Amino acid sequence: MSTEQQGRSGSGQQSPRRVADGPGPRPPAGRDGLWETRTVEVPGAVLSVTGPTADASAGLPEALFVHGLGGSAENWTELMVELDGVVRGEALDLPGFGWSAPPLDGNLSVSGHVRAVIGYLEATGRGPVHLFGNSLGGAVAVRLAALRPDLVSSLVLVSPALPELPPQRTALPTGLLAVPGVPRLLQRVPAGGRSVEQATDGLLDLVYGNARAIPPERRESAVAEYRRRMALPYALQVLVGSARGIVSAYTERGDQALWRQAERVEVPVLLVYGLRDKLVSYRSAARACAAFRDARLLVLPESGHVAMMEHPEQVARSAREFLCEVLAAAE
Repeated sequence: MSTEQQGRSGSGQQSPRRVADGPGPRPPAGRDGLWETRTVEVPGAVLSVTGPTADASAGLPEALFVHGLGGSAENWTELMVELDGVVRGEALDLPGFGWSAPPLDGNLSVSGHVRAVIGYLEATGRGPVHLFGNSLGGAVAVRLAALRPDLVSSLVLVSPALPELPPQRTALPTGLLAVPGVPRLLQRVPAGGRSVEQATDGLLDLVYGNARAIPPERRESAVAEYRRRMALPYALQVLVGSARGIVSAYTERGDQALWRQAERVEVPVLLVYGLRDKLVSYRSAARACAAFRDARLLVLPESGHVAMMEHPEQVARSAREFLCEVLAAAE
């Protein structure tokens, strides 16, 4: 286990931008033409996937990045830049998020998202991959690794959404999305009576350890994306459905219980937690370290729920060391 005292830092590089078909204007092309977004059809869904062009990272180990509730592939782009030359990384938008359309059958459970990721890996033949997951994406990664170990080489989990009962107080408003009647109330009072800017600031304050340190351009991008998402007819339905999926996964028992599935994961795991996380408490770290057979722990005292966005350099440094260790052991 390792603990690092971190200050705020940025990557110092331009994050890759995405091009994709979807509602609203198309984002501009990627960094130096090396990044692109494409769509991949999988059983029951069409996914938007961001990654390098065909020749940009040929021959490198394969990695896949899975975002959390309300997020998108953009949550990973700074870390992907930091890991350029280490892995050939792609980040996907889960069904209904980012630029991906909702699943055809409306299944937004954790298992439904797992099915989509498995479908992508099978459709592209990219497995086994080094699988990165944040929050909801962390729960998806754990279940996938337990059910399909042939598709996973290692796990990097940033504040994974593993059952925590009782949840910490600051996570309760997110859990309320799963309560019947609340989404309808939210539709009647858009953004809780707040402006788009105020609503975005509230979300950033929830997921960052220090939202005041967010660069102005990133905040403006977040406001624009929030406005785009809220204009989509299915945005709230997808958010609510996935929130209910997490709550449902927290209550599952037997072989489907997430903690029991964590115990079945055989690959090495790097766990990343922030002491300022308002959604996943650091107290879960001890249980996670005990559950996984081969776990390492990185604690970032200044980070919130999205350490890969808030401190990409520090997360990348630990991920590089971890991946080097995993690759060396596999030789």
